[in-house]
Amino acid sequence: MPHTGPVRFRRPRLVPQPSHAIEDLRFIRETMESAASFTAVPGWGGIVMGVTALVAAGVAARQASQAAWLAVWAVEAFCAFVLGALGILWKARKSQTPILSRPGRKFVLSLSPPILAGAVLTVVVYRAGLLSLLPGIWLLLYGAGIVTGGAFSVKVVPVMGLCFMVVGILALFCPAAWGTALMAAGFGGLHIAFGTLIARRYGG
Repeated sequence: MPHTGPVRFRRPRLVPQPSHAIEDLRFIRETMESAASFTAVPGWGGIVMGVTALVAAGVAARQASQAAWLAVWAVEAFCAFVLGALGILWKARKSQTPILSRPGRKFVLSLSPPILAGAVLTVVVYRAGLLSLLPGIWLLLYGAGIVTGGAFSVKVVPVMGLCFMVVGILALFCPAAWGTALMAAGFGGLHIAFGTLIARRYGG
């Protein structure tokens, strides 16, 4: 005789899956990192870089040869690199921002290619005897690097990069005698102006 009583269904036992939970947490963390901004762009460091650029422009303007002019700006580029790196380290430590976070890595990787391109073109232009092109090339490529790197930082950073690019374009089409003045306006004035803005609004 067939069984006519109520049919009982067994509930499937839920098996914990810690690996899925770990993957979900990793996905959430990576998504948050991707959405975050690299906020360790130094404002005070930018101001100091601007001041040293103004000093370099004054010294470079007094040089009698193009080689000496280039040497002054080469020293300034090294000093600016060191000051910028120290400024990033100081601000990152102050704000407890990991430099090697995903936004930080993207900032550095986006900034580096235009800077490297500028270094290579400097050698090529110097060998070709066309040093009058260097102010425009340096300003334009530096600005491009700031724009691409600034895409992973606060909004004012790519705006600063665009301003550098505009000054670089002017330097390429203006008389060669304006080169040092435009370098002072760009690497000096823009660094000081935007550095002050970043320092006041974004914690240093």
